[in-house]
Amino acid sequence: MLFSIITATYNSAATILRCIESVNSQTWPEVEHIIIDGASTDDTVEKIRSTTNRVTRLVSEPDNGIYDALNKGLAMASGDIIGW
Repeated sequence: MLFSIITATYNSAATILRCIESVNSQTWPEVEHIIIDGASTDDTVEKIRSTTNRVTRLVSEPDNGIYDALNKGLAMASGDIIGW
């Protein structure tokens, strides 16, 4: 059973590593972590890329807010169970 975790973010450099660490700490082996970033202007994307993580998809582009970002992630998710 695959779990899809969707994270919508924008200028979250101060907190994104805690989010990734939380997903990484889960013991279930089948997890995909999809991060949709709204074209952050801080170093959010660099922090995501600099760490060993379970992020399977990272999209950084302008969007129309959190619900647009979550819907983008939902369209990419392939899990049996989806959360954000």
